[in-house]
Amino acid sequence: MNSIRIRPYDPADLTAVVELFNGSVRKIASRDYSPAQIEAWAPVAVNLVQWSERLERKPTFIAEHMNRIAGFSDLGPTGHIDMLFVHCEHQGRGVAKSLMDHILLKAHEQKLSSLCTDASITAKPFFERSGFKVAWEQDVELRGQIFRNYRMIRVL
Repeated sequence: MNSIRIRPYDPADLTAVVELFNGSVRKIASRDYSPAQIEAWAPVAVNLVQWSERLERKPTFIAEHMNRIAGFSDLGPTGHIDMLFVHCEHQGRGVAKSLMDHILLKAHEQKLSSLCTDASITAKPFFERSGFKVAWEQDVELRGQIFRNYRMIRVL
């Protein structure tokens, strides 16, 4: 996919971003997590106010392909990447790499010394390919479900 464009999140993107997230978790992460975990992670009932606040709290980036949202990510002021998700129909086409390249550019502009994330089992291989190393494994609770994920760090 050679025509991926990265742009800032716009509040008008809210519904598309939430749908992308839910589709990605339900269709891709479901390979690594149980149905109960998937329901806790991406519930059918969505609180759009909470999502809007989360997306506007820190710089969030939208990856577009042919004027359609193909992925999104963010970058907190300390270098924490909270979310990096790719639409289930755009997996393996360079969307995540384009988002990561943009994050790295922004991190260098902000003179950050490292990036970190709490990567899911599903996302861990991508982050490893992107130069992140596992600092530790952790089990986190969300809506009554326990999830294994990995604190990963990339020194810049």
